Amino acid sequence: MSRSLNKVTLIGNLGNDPEIRTTNNGSKVANFSLATTRQWNSASGEKQEKTEWHKCIAWNTGGKGTGLADIIERYVHKGDKLYVEGRIEYRQFEDKEKQTRYVTEINVREILLLGGGKGGSGGGGGDSFEGSAARSRPTDKAKKAGGDFEEFPGALDAEDDDLPF
Repeated sequence: MSRSLNKVTLIGNLGNDPEIRTTNNGSKVANFSLATTRQWNSASGEKQEKTEWHKCIAWNTGGKGTGLADIIERYVHKGDKLYVEGRIEYRQFEDKEKQTRYVTEINVREILLLGGGKGGSGGGGGDSFEGSAARSRPTDKAKKAGGDFEEFPGALDAEDDDLPF
């Protein structure tokens, strides 16, 4: 049995606010462009940089208000840093002038809002949204408490633990 895998993982910044549309059957779809940049030094030691733009598409697959397109519409804005996971798709279509056009898209299955912008949770953490349902977000009480270790005040103070490493 042969296996195959079509999986794309990107971390980048949004070039513009996402475009949200509704199809004829009422499904919502979000389109956005994600920029990834790589840097390197040339043979002469000169710093080089190249930015790639990735066309991403996310569909609502769940109930009203809980799909990826809904989440993107509410929380994702131009300049935000995102982790995007999905699959690469190639398609072709004929434009108005009867020219064949080719499109490469990332069909998004999961996003994570990174960074401290409007949509992110700050400090390098992020809010993850997978498929059609959003994962639970930290409550205001938990945020005010100062993090996950507040429930275990002595967890970081232990000098003598029984760990073998």
